[in-house]
Amino acid sequence: MTRRLAEVAQKVGVSEATVSRVLNGRPGVSESTRTAVLTALDVLGYERPTQLRGERNRLVGLVLPELQNPIFPALAEILGNALAREGFTPVLCTRAPGGVSEADYVDLLLQQQVSGVVFAGGAYAQGDAGHAHYQRLLERNLPTVLINAAVDHLRFPQVSCDDALAVEQGLGHLRALGHERIGLLLGPTDHVPSQRKQAAFRSLLAGTGLPADLVEHGLFSIEGGQAAATRLLPRGVTAILCASDPLALGAIRAVRRQGLTVPGDVSVVGYDDSALMRSVDPPLTTVRQPIEAMGRAVVELLVKQVNGGQVAVEELLFAPELVVRGSTTRAPATPATGTG
Repeated sequence: MTRRLAEVAQKVGVSEATVSRVLNGRPGVSESTRTAVLTALDVLGYERPTQLRGERNRLVGLVLPELQNPIFPALAEILGNALAREGFTPVLCTRAPGGVSEADYVDLLLQQQVSGVVFAGGAYAQGDAGHAHYQRLLERNLPTVLINAAVDHLRFPQVSCDDALAVEQGLGHLRALGHERIGLLLGPTDHVPSQRKQAAFRSLLAGTGLPADLVEHGLFSIEGGQAAATRLLPRGVTAILCASDPLALGAIRAVRRQGLTVPGDVSVVGYDDSALMRSVDPPLTTVRQPIEAMGRAVVELLVKQVNGGQVAVEELLFAPELVVRGSTTRAPATPATGTG
């Protein structure tokens, strides 16, 4: 018993006396601390006292894409830590090509009677994807929060980075460096955040005399970025604004395959500021998503729903931040054509 008290107290960060009060059903403990202690019992493999066994362990599903883009592991860590502080156990569900689908994960999470679900980078952001599994969550009134823009008909609270402002920051930086033929490299055509970025791109260039049609779409991967950038380069771009850091890394690879240099011949701007972007060659200029603040807002919205509170079905927009590094410089006097 003493060992159990000590381990649970250390896990939660409270005194053994507090753990004892929770296990014996005594007053003087906040609800959040009580929940955290019960969750720690489950995580450490201890049985709950008989009078507490009817209470379910509180689980929250974190449904994310495959973790090749470093922004998603970072986001999972932020969300997981914030949920644990609120007494929830995060259940990480990651998708992979040919693996368990998002809809399958929803079925599994519903079977586990989770307290809520958080989605990032999911089918909700793609107009042509299936959305029936979200309807099941709505019908069950299960607390759910979406990260970054969704198709219009889904009635969930959303926490998003401002896509229009991100393009404004990246485009403004490149124009200040004298670039006039600026390409835009986006995700799939039905991807809502990419659509928002393209709309902002066109709006910002309207009336400037600069081309607004230097746009290509690709998969959110280094390979997708390379393929799309290879289509852009023959069109005489001197800079490429990308919708993710992996796309930007693919664009850099494409530039080099053409015998050109970054940033000497072509400047490249990413989006996310995911891990290691300051360590690539050259260090990547990118637009940073404020994932710490966004993660806190996501958990706050979810916990409020779980506790019976009402939250507005609206989108909270967070401002991104331009981070200038070595992948951008002044436009070359004469656009290079490459050797590829």
